[in-house]
Amino acid sequence: MAVRPRIAIAGFQHETNTFAPFGATFQDFKNGDGWPALTLGADILSVFPPVNIPIGGFINAATGFDLVPIAWASAEPCSYVSDDAFDRMSDLICDGITKAGHVDGVYLDLHGAMVSESHEDGEGELLRRIRHRLGPDTAIVVSLDMHANVTRAMVDLSDAMTIYRTYPHIDMVQTGQRACGLLHRRLQDGVPFHKSLRKLPFLIPLSAQCTTTAPCDALYGMLPELEGKSVLSVDLAIGFPMADIFDCGPGVVSYGTDAPAVDHAAERLYEATVAAEPDFHAIMLPPREAVRIAMREGRAGAPIVLADVQDNPGGGGTSDTIALLQALVDQKVQKASLAMLWDPAAASAAHAAGIDGEIELSLGGKYGYDAHPFMGRFKVEALTDGSFDGTGEIFGGITLSLGPTALLRVLDRGADITIVVCSTRFQCLDLSLFRAHGVEPTEQAILAVKSTVHFRADFEPIAQDIILVEAPGACLCRIDKIKYRHLRPGLRLGPSVPSATREGRRG
Repeated sequence: MAVRPRIAIAGFQHETNTFAPFGATFQDFKNGDGWPALTLGADILSVFPPVNIPIGGFINAATGFDLVPIAWASAEPCSYVSDDAFDRMSDLICDGITKAGHVDGVYLDLHGAMVSESHEDGEGELLRRIRHRLGPDTAIVVSLDMHANVTRAMVDLSDAMTIYRTYPHIDMVQTGQRACGLLHRRLQDGVPFHKSLRKLPFLIPLSAQCTTTAPCDALYGMLPELEGKSVLSVDLAIGFPMADIFDCGPGVVSYGTDAPAVDHAAERLYEATVAAEPDFHAIMLPPREAVRIAMREGRAGAPIVLADVQDNPGGGGTSDTIALLQALVDQKVQKASLAMLWDPAAASAAHAAGIDGEIELSLGGKYGYDAHPFMGRFKVEALTDGSFDGTGEIFGGITLSLGPTALLRVLDRGADITIVVCSTRFQCLDLSLFRAHGVEPTEQAILAVKSTVHFRADFEPIAQDIILVEAPGACLCRIDKIKYRHLRPGLRLGPSVPSATREGRRG
């Protein structure tokens, strides 16, 4: 490689919850979802390197490549990506690669669980279209989210894939860097890697996928020891169970220069994951019981975090269910705050009323997961334009643009509760989402967050305890209760999530 290789780089990310009530349009990808909006051409080289995104890690590591930036876009998880959005984004990437002229390789920053209206395997279809343009010999390396539902087509149509190894996802930059290393090795060797894919025979609920707790901590801890001289990469994609497709579920992928060694490493991780199947569960409590425990244990300076795990917009939830809020109000909790409740009309009404204004609202509950919205009177305590900087490990360095937001205080109910109401659906995974609205999280006795696992990166260090709450939502964590239609025959739905009473145990 005497001449610096020319590498086209692009990204197209969506985590598709096929049970969610609405899908993703091209406008959603243009707008972005807290991540940067649709970014084209040379702007990619300035937007992404400072932030925790795989393509940023790839760019920073690609000192020996001449990069040809094409296009990058992401949309907040929801239901099917429209055919219009999928085709337009695919065309931006494919046409951009074609117009770039000769390239020695391609790097793609993908998710791995995209489902469009016409394609169960969105990433596989995108790779098929790129291969059609480039032919079989151009090296293509991909980075994927840990929740990828890896398919045979994705493996066959790419040269290598790297996958996040943490949930919360704090290693996105490192995943892009590893992809860069594999692409460099692929071009240096001049021959394809040996590949191995092993799909697991069961699904794993999102609430049991945290890599700082068992059994994921041990499984992901195995990865460095499985890699070596001839085994260049071994990864476990834990899967996204809310995508009702044939290839849904976890998979092990490995790459290297020696086929028996690559297969052996994949088999070891596969067997360890199968053995851990009974341990993939997380206790959830009903809202009233969770609130009762939090009221007893919570105190300012060491809040109890109530995680509304099934209304997580980061998994396709609407972020507008009110069962947990209703339980907090009914039990008249003190020093509690909830974020983020998605209700653009309520945010608009708050801005119209102004600071200290008092308004009556029908809050949340727009998509039928609750029996009714929360009806009440509120005081407007803070207003923002929704533009502020993330500070945690996941969103540090990113300026969030969430549209008009408001902090509302519940009136007339004998409770001391504030609610961050937003105009853009967004997961509560950063302490800045409270602080930007004048709420200091450490001064609350209870924090209610609409998130499944990502909140832990920023909230766990300040929390006395964490309780997972089983309230309604589209991000279902009892996957054995989901009415799937398209899974491959024999795929197990994982262990039932225990419903035993929880007294002070960490969630």
